[in-house]
Amino acid sequence: MTIEVPYQPLPIHQSDVRYAHGPDSAVRPGVPVGETIEFDWSDSEIYPGTSRKFWVHVPARYNPSEPASLMVFQDGWWYLDPEGEVRGAIVLDNLVHRGDIPVTIGVFVDPGVFPDDEDPKNRNTEYDAYDDRYVSFLLTEIIPEVTKHYSIAEDPDRWGICGGSSGGNCAFTAAWLRPDKFRRVIGYLSSFTQMPGGNPYPELIPGVPRKPLRVFMQAGHRDLRWNEPEANWLAHNLLVAAALAEAGYDFRLVLGDGGHSPNHGGVLLPDALRWLWRSDDHPDQPVG
Repeated sequence: MTIEVPYQPLPIHQSDVRYAHGPDSAVRPGVPVGETIEFDWSDSEIYPGTSRKFWVHVPARYNPSEPASLMVFQDGWWYLDPEGEVRGAIVLDNLVHRGDIPVTIGVFVDPGVFPDDEDPKNRNTEYDAYDDRYVSFLLTEIIPEVTKHYSIAEDPDRWGICGGSSGGNCAFTAAWLRPDKFRRVIGYLSSFTQMPGGNPYPELIPGVPRKPLRVFMQAGHRDLRWNEPEANWLAHNLLVAAALAEAGYDFRLVLGDGGHSPNHGGVLLPDALRWLWRSDDHPDQPVG
């Protein structure tokens, strides 16, 4: 089926651009509001000494007798904030209510902080590393706490993970290292270039058998250092996307204007979720 896209003139100046949110990013009449529960987590074994909050959003259609799909968001409050750019809980409520995606519980996890340190942030340590510490933290600490209270499907095709900037490469790394758990990935303006030791994925992706991942990427024409020969956020996202394409992955890249801002990715969240959970018989599925 051909889909006609309305004409939209391109802005001449690519840096100072703001995308307008669509109807699924706003509270809609007649859509029941789910429940959001806040948790504190201060006894991590994987990141000792850190504390953080995380939030669990449960759509109104959730039925404990029917295990829900799972979507984990990094930078929890930024992605949950109903006045922010992403508005994750609002989007989940709208899409689940209309049946665009399965009943999905959202888990919004803040990065850890060291409360008594002069430099308390542990975000880059957690998000930029190419290792399994963070995904193990989710699997052994955060998600077991969630499943104490809610029924989550065990099928990895029903588990997704989302993040932006350093949270984007974190989400990709989590799924790359543990595709037995996470197989749906959203990465916005991913900071692959910030990974210690450099971005491993352009060489890694084509060098191993294709993993059962479905990946949605967003990149910006004027992201950080967009026209520099080194540490170029735009270039490294394009390199990862090219590697996914050449390796035959089920992936989608949306390239927009603007700088290193969560605006465009946030606006895209409803479409990204619909695309991630589309039917497996979709004609865009890769073959071979």
